[in-house]
Amino acid sequence: MTDSPAVLLDLTDGVATITLNRPEAMNSLDVATKELLLETVRAVADDPAARCVVLTGTGRAFCTGQDLKEHIQILQSGSSESLFRTVDEHYNPIVTALASMAKPVVAAVNGVAAGAGASVAFACDLRVLADTAGFNMAFANVALSCDTGASYHLPLLVGRAKALELLYFPRTVKAEESLELGLATRVVPAADLEAEVRSLAERLAAGPTVALGAMRRSVAYAAGHSFEEALEFESSMMKQTGATADHAAAVAAFVAKEKPVFEGR
Repeated sequence: MTDSPAVLLDLTDGVATITLNRPEAMNSLDVATKELLLETVRAVADDPAARCVVLTGTGRAFCTGQDLKEHIQILQSGSSESLFRTVDEHYNPIVTALASMAKPVVAAVNGVAAGAGASVAFACDLRVLADTAGFNMAFANVALSCDTGASYHLPLLVGRAKALELLYFPRTVKAEESLELGLATRVVPAADLEAEVRSLAERLAAGPTVALGAMRRSVAYAAGHSFEEALEFESSMMKQTGATADHAAAVAAFVAKEKPVFEGR
């Protein structure tokens, strides 16, 4: 019997669902899984048929970060240099592709998201959590610094002081507290997670994709630039979106007092 792929992809009605599929390993990330995840994220980023991306996991976990069993084997083999190349070769490209694609990205957090798994979720635009899920910034427990964009996205979500507290003193932040802190966008009963995320993603996929992508890019750009630079970037995005077929259709629909139908172009 052939083993199932470690990363699954489904593209239906404009929604590309990427599912980490190593439930027996709590969806931890070994080299093979990281390589397949990177390939998959890049593919949906480039696919115009994918107008919203959902990232989720199978089983009890969303993603528990680095596969520590493989990590230990590599350390014991004396190949520690290759071990830490994974940040530049895998984690950074994965989170860059997730954070920079010009379309909405939603994390459907079905269970615990720890270490790099939490970092990946923080790079998404929206995080819908099952009420049984939670986040754990587990890096300090294994005497490692944070990675996969945690130093950038976590303070944007919760502020510098709370980010450092969560990093210095790792614990599982349960779903309701995650909502209070701003780590979660929405918390739903675990049994309703798939349906809730599907409804949200289909709504995003039916939207003006170029405009949504431009909003995403504008918010990310503003985080690292001056007010004046942010205004200049906004202007360039307005010119880009103003030239789209979706904008023309929306204006025509407004005049006709009809609901616009967006095609994502």
